Amino acid sequence: MTIPPPSDPAAVAVELEKLRGTMAAGFATVNGSLALVAQRTDQTDRILTDHEQRLDALERARWPLPSLAALVGVVSLALALWQLSQK
Repeated sequence: MTIPPPSDPAAVAVELEKLRGTMAAGFATVNGSLALVAQRTDQTDRILTDHEQRLDALERARWPLPSLAALVGVVSLALALWQLSQK
């Protein structure tokens, strides 16, 4: 397959300029998409950080529950024994 010689250098220049414009538009689209992906990644990172902080706060707030349950059990046992001793 042979490439025919260009018949008009101006036509080649025009086609190259069109190709350059098409490539520039394509790169602009890709750059816009990458910017959107980067923005969503930042948002996801912020949401994940927020969720981790909230989970840590819940874990810290949860620790006294078993101690409180044991304390309530001991107090109820003491009250039951006290009531039995009063009869």
